[in-house]
Amino acid sequence: MRLTRRLTVAAFASALALGVAMPAFAADLIAIITPAHDNPFFKAEAVGAEAKAKELGYETLVMTHDDDANKQSQMIDTAIGRGAKAIILDNAGADATVAAVKKAKDAGIPSFLIDREINATGVAAAQIVSNNYQGAQLGAQEFVKLMGEKGNYVELVGKESDTNAGIRSQGYNDVIGDYPEMKSVAKQSANWSQTEAYAKMETILQANPDIQGVISGNDTMAMGAIAALQAAGRKDVIVVGFDGSNDVRDSIKSGGIKATVLQPAYAQAQMAVEQADAYIKNKTLPKEEKQLMDCILINADNAGKLETFALSK
Repeated sequence: MRLTRRLTVAAFASALALGVAMPAFAADLIAIITPAHDNPFFKAEAVGAEAKAKELGYETLVMTHDDDANKQSQMIDTAIGRGAKAIILDNAGADATVAAVKKAKDAGIPSFLIDREINATGVAAAQIVSNNYQGAQLGAQEFVKLMGEKGNYVELVGKESDTNAGIRSQGYNDVIGDYPEMKSVAKQSANWSQTEAYAKMETILQANPDIQGVISGNDTMAMGAIAALQAAGRKDVIVVGFDGSNDVRDSIKSGGIKATVLQPAYAQAQMAVEQADAYIKNKTLPKEEKQLMDCILINADNAGKLETFALSK
């Protein structure tokens, strides 16, 4: 017994002398990994998940992968090394994420995905996502109505590697395609970026000065588009977004952007933590891995009730 203790102490001392990092295990740690927080949607996810985890008595490790799959893989390694009990993840790619989530599963750590799906089932414990197709149809119906069912329009699409970008675009086009007098003059990806959307909108506007509308795959790009349009003196162009951010809420209230679609980021993240808690405490998994949360149309009628990706009653 005494010899064993001496050997253990000696090994620990040797590790310190060599500068080897000793793993810091936490009995009740939940890792929260999202894209960068400069996008308010992703920040709301992280804030919501962290608040619920702390409310339930967990320590948290909050990290951002910046939509870099390699960085995401390193963060999942960190979560494994820290002994996390669960991972809440808004992932960095539908295909690129599968191996990283499987790595966590093989280490005994379940992943609860939010916002974005991956192209595999049975790897994540849960995939809780907004009903992007339903939400896009809501947004497109409002867009068509605001456009008077006719006119030239532009579509700004999100990051091509993101499943949500394609689903939203499909939802938009399945509605708008029923109106023959609605003419698409440009469709470009701005990669969810406000800065890129501003630049793309400037170029599109120069080539197509007669546009009447812009429908955007997210609010961040919609904010870039409206800024470019306003800089060009084009306050007449209808702009519709998707997410339900406070920035777009304020723009709607001031007569800028006309509508958006709320996807409940905060509630979605909190639901993921609650499901993680049920698994950690009771090994209970949700009945369905893939879970859809319906979206809500936001316009001038209800924008005043919107706060941090949640709608008050």
